[in-house]
Amino acid sequence: MSSGKKLDFQQDLHSYYCDMHIHIGRTDSGQAVKISASNNLTFENIAAEASERKGIRMIGIIDCHSPSVQDDITRCLDSGVMEEIEGGGIAYRDTVILLGSEIEIREPGLGAAHVLAYFPDLGTMREFTDWMSRYMKNVQLSSQRIYVSPRELQREIIGRGGLLIPAHVFTPHKGLYGSMADRMSDVFDLEGIAGIELGLSADSSMAGLISELDRYTFLTNSDAHSLGKIGREYNRIDMAGPSFEEFKMALQMKEGRRVSANYGLNPKLGKYHRTYCGGCESILDQEHLAAESGPPRCPYCGSTKLIQGVLDRILDIADREDPRIPPTRPPYHYQVPLEFIPGLGKSAMGKLLAAFGTEMAILHQATETELAEVAGEKLAASIVKARNGTLALSSGGGGTYGKVMK
Repeated sequence: MSSGKKLDFQQDLHSYYCDMHIHIGRTDSGQAVKISASNNLTFENIAAEASERKGIRMIGIIDCHSPSVQDDITRCLDSGVMEEIEGGGIAYRDTVILLGSEIEIREPGLGAAHVLAYFPDLGTMREFTDWMSRYMKNVQLSSQRIYVSPRELQREIIGRGGLLIPAHVFTPHKGLYGSMADRMSDVFDLEGIAGIELGLSADSSMAGLISELDRYTFLTNSDAHSLGKIGREYNRIDMAGPSFEEFKMALQMKEGRRVSANYGLNPKLGKYHRTYCGGCESILDQEHLAAESGPPRCPYCGSTKLIQGVLDRILDIADREDPRIPPTRPPYHYQVPLEFIPGLGKSAMGKLLAAFGTEMAILHQATETELAEVAGEKLAASIVKARNGTLALSSGGGGTYGKVMK
């Protein structure tokens, strides 16, 4: 349970960059957690990367239900490298970690989807692990299916003071709308949803075509499977200081706390933005598919092996013709990650980090003139275009990212 340590935060609100969906690949002992994630994604390495290189002040590590990960967390706490803080969370230098879990749900007759659960402290997370282990085949691993109904899982999370957020809701790979149901109300009690994670292939405007989402705060997170991917999508959150309770208040838009900006990939860069043909590997749009009668077929090769894209799925289930953006909805900034910028290699990145400290400083604080003095005019111009969302892009689909055009 929390040791009650206070961080020296004023009660005035400040803005913090936050990425609330980061995976663990392995534990310090080499135990696998997220099979598809990098081996160096350990609990402590993630904290160091976020704090020292990225400049991200609050992160959600969402494999903390794993008992072997909990052992690593305990060692970090016992050694004094990290401390549990008042309000919930674990402090590493000037970054706070919220403890989360990604869980797969399924209902009879429906597909599968992933959800995120966050808890205020390690003790509560251990209790949640004990409960899940009775309904999960391997609680050691990430994103495992739980064999209870979604509503029962929702009750267990909320009953422990946790937050439930459906993950990457529109993706065809385990998104609630993308692969499970046309409406979230078919799966969950809408009153018990704390927020919505959009995923890499959708933005606020696209989600504005579905009316049941109007009430919720949207999050843009990286779903990082490697250290470099941390912060490829992130949020600016206004809080008195990073902690579980402040995050909860921000999702609820209470007392001035709020998500004040979403920074995400232009949906064209997402892996599942448009429908993709598995037969000839073509990216298809809605006009191609609408022209076909009967089961959807690729107009180029005739294959029915189609992976429906996020945009096309949203258009299928939309209950509005035009998106509605509630006045409480933060602006969505198309932020191209630095790793996507052509010509920005390790050498140039090293120079930029040496000059400006963190990736957030490069993206948000350094002027074009300052960037040019370090990395040259061409790269500086590309970074500013990435900041402004004006780089030319090609669409992704079928599990392949879109690209920044040279």
